[in-house]
This record gives sequence, structure tokens and C-alpha cells, in this order.
Amino acid sequence: MVTSGFPDPAHTTIGQRIKWARERAGMSRRVLGDLVGRSAEWVKAVENGRLQAPRLPMLLRIAHALGVQDLADLTGNGHAVPVTVFAGERHAALTAVQAALTDYHLITDATPPSVPHLAVRLEQAWQIRHASPDHRTQLGSLLPGLIRDAQRAVRTIRGEERRDARRVLAGVYRLADFYCAYQPAPELVWLVADRAMHEALEADDPLAIGGGAWAKVQALRDAGRWDEALDVAAFGTRELEPYLNSGDEWRGMWGALNAEVAYVHARRGRHGQAWEAWELADRVAQQLPLGYRHTQSSFSRSVMGAHATTLGVELRRPAEALRASDRTDPDTIVSVPRRARHLIEVARAHDQRGDKHAVWALLNRSERTAPETIKYNGFAREMLLELRRKPPTGLRQDVLDLCERVGIAA
Repeated sequence: MVTSGFPDPAHTTIGQRIKWARERAGMSRRVLGDLVGRSAEWVKAVENGRLQAPRLPMLLRIAHALGVQDLADLTGNGHAVPVTVFAGERHAALTAVQAALTDYHLITDATPPSVPHLAVRLEQAWQIRHASPDHRTQLGSLLPGLIRDAQRAVRTIRGEERRDARRVLAGVYRLADFYCAYQPAPELVWLVADRAMHEALEADDPLAIGGGAWAKVQALRDAGRWDEALDVAAFGTRELEPYLNSGDEWRGMWGALNAEVAYVHARRGRHGQAWEAWELADRVAQQLPLGYRHTQSSFSRSVMGAHATTLGVELRRPAEALRASDRTDPDTIVSVPRRARHLIEVARAHDQRGDKHAVWALLNRSERTAPETIKYNGFAREMLLELRRKPPTGLRQDVLDLCERVGIAA
């Protein structure tokens, strides 16, 4: 019997399942050890059972490094850990968004929706997403109707306008990707990423194809499917390259894809390739106007320092990450959720150095910036669990208060 492709937990240890997942991801013990702050010998000892099974915070790190979506796949059913420990609670609007994505009983005999009006609604929804501290709640109220109307437009409109409708629907799915991410419904992330790419291909729109590739690369990367992620990114950049002189949106999308390539290499522990991809993205970023920001990805000149910070963190080089963060003013990151995420990344760098006071201060600032970013960020929740277990001197109650606001029960 195999569950989710993993060996039968009744006949395997946690260490053996970690080894199976590591080999499936094509990752060496050294790379996995570097990603979780341990040695290759430590990984070998865990896999062979010479060391006891890691505690929850380390298991969460291992699962993330290996792209394991369900922690129970590593622990076995008898040691299942609620997904909310790492991913947060199910958002109140998730059921309605899921129903809109999976309901095929569309009303097709009514007047078809106006595609230009749908495009305006989509643009407004993107603006709300980037400007709102409670961006997930805002999207949750907008997406069900937007999804259904855009789907109905593609179903009912014919001729050249149908291509425009597909282009809008691809954008709606890319927006839905932001809502579904980091929630206890990983299948929806795959669903919207795949549909965004499908509609973009049907519209034969290279810019939309690039956006679909961007979403799909993230899903593949987080699943540990490194080579597939790189292949999709290469496909997206090839589609965009003939049009790089056509405007900032084309260059922004191309740069964003290369930034994602850098993340893939960093997650994999490949320092040189990660920074090579970042430099490609940065060269394009410096050609963009100072106030420009790509709508989907937030790619811009100001965000490149945030990307550099994350690379340092993913590569387990906190000094590099903090040097990059020192050169980056968070207030220049226009997107409120992206700014809050950057603060979490800086907190991760300090966490790698053991500076708990800085971790708390940055997580607290992130929560004040965009509460719904930190609430659904697994890295932030993991750091908060550790802070609650060993609070910094003088900050015990402050940590408990922050945990309560984020939704981590005592």
C-alpha cells in the first residue's frame, strides 16, 4: 500500500520516508542538510534511525525543503500533524472560491458578460489585492463572481472577442492563485495554475503565457519538481523574448520569470546558478522606470533587494541575506502583501543567526503591515512556534500576543 506515492507508514520509519522523499526530489544529503541547517551526516543518521525522529519545527523545515505538501506523508498517519500548524486556518471564503472554480453548471442563456467590463473588474481586483492589508478577505469577496462571469464569457462568446475573454479568464486564474496559495487546499493551487496556462495558450497570448508560466513555476518549485519548474520557466521566457522591446510589461514579466528561476536554484542549494539568474533579472529591472511595478509578480527595481534577501535565506547564507536587506527600504515596495512578506524573509535571516529579538520585531512589523500575509505564511508560523517555546528575554507576553493575533492558539 502506498499513500500519495509514499511508502506504507505501517512498515517504514520517519527516517526512511525522509530518505524516500529526498531521493525522489533528486537531492543529496548535503544539500538537504544545508537547507535545514544540519550536516550530511546528520541527515544520514536520521534516515538510518541512528538519531531520533526530528521534532516538529525541524520536520516542517525538511518537508518544505523536499516539497512535501502534507506533513503526515513524512510522519505517517499515526503521527499526523494538523496542517493548520504550518499553513494557517482555512479562510472563510475558500469554500465559495472553490465552488466557483469547480462548478460547471454555468448559465449560458443570459446576456454574455462584457469583456471590457470584466477586464476593468480584474484590474481593480489586482489593485485591491496589492493595496489591502486584509488582501485575502478582499479577494475572497470578489473572486467567486469574477470567476463565474469570466468563465461564462468564454463559454458564450464567439469570434475574435472570445480570445479577449480567454485572456481575461487567464488573468482571473492568476489572481486566484494568490488567494489559494498557503491554504489547506493545495490542489486548488495546481488547478488555477494549470487553467491560467491553458487559457493563455488558447488565447495565443505570449504575455499571458508568461504569467501562467510564473504561477506554474512556483507550484512546481514548492513541490520539489525542480527540473520541471526550470523547463516551464524556459518555455515562458522563450515566448516573451521576441517582444522584449514592446514595453515594460513584457520586460517585467521576463524579469519576474528569471527571479523565479533564481529561487528554484536557491531552494536546490545551487549558489552560482541562483545568483546568475538573479543578475539576469536585475539587469532587466534596472531598465524599468523607477515607479514601475509588474501587476502580477510585483517585479520592479525596488523589489530586487527583496529577491536578493530571499536568495540568501534559501541558500542558508544569512549574512548575504542581511546585507541585501540593509540595502532595501521596505517602504519602497508598493504592494502591501509583498512588503509584509519581505519582512518575514528578513526575519528568517535573523532566525538563522539565532537573533530572536530581531525575529520578533520583524514578525511584529509584518503583522502590522498585512495581517493576512503572516497568518498564512508557514515560515512565519514556524518561527512564532519556536519563539513561543523559547521567548526572547522580556518579550514573553509580546510573543503570546502576536501568536494570538496570527491565529496560533496557546
